[in-house]
Amino acid sequence: MKYSFVLIYLLALTSVSCDQKTPYEKKETISTEHHLNDTLINEVDIKTKKVYVPVYSDIYQRTRNERTLLTSTLSIHNTSETDTLFISRLDYYNTEGKLVRKYINSSIFLNTFETIEYVVDQDDNTGGSGANFIIEWYGNEKLNPIFQAVMVGGLGNKSFSFTTDGVEID
Repeated sequence: MKYSFVLIYLLALTSVSCDQKTPYEKKETISTEHHLNDTLINEVDIKTKKVYVPVYSDIYQRTRNERTLLTSTLSIHNTSETDTLFISRLDYYNTEGKLVRKYINSSIFLNTFETIEYVVDQDDNTGGSGANFIIEWYGNEKLNPIFQAVMVGGLGNKSFSFTTDGVEID
């Protein structure tokens, strides 16, 4: 009797502690932070710059068929001590160059020395090994913001991270 109670207890504990993986569910990812009044923006003639930031939602491991999923974080840094940085577009594309997600639906701003981050979860493999962000921004001509991505992952009991930098494009 004593052993049957212990056996039932262990079975119950095992069934409760099982973690079921569910397929990646698309979460609401459009940012509502730092929004501007678009009517004010449309009245001003602005010249935007465009930046390409490569990110990796997975990388190959040993063979082309074995992949390791990564968490990717895009960081946008306003490096100015005096001027505001404005972001008018922030889109995420997959390896095939197809739009996966728009992260903002209207212009946002970053105050002086402010940083804003966007995370692509490890379970989100929609980008693939050649994913990227396209960012359009504007502000004072002296602005020199930094656009970087940090990827973090692990293999067994080892973990690793690496960064990529944004490149201005036409």
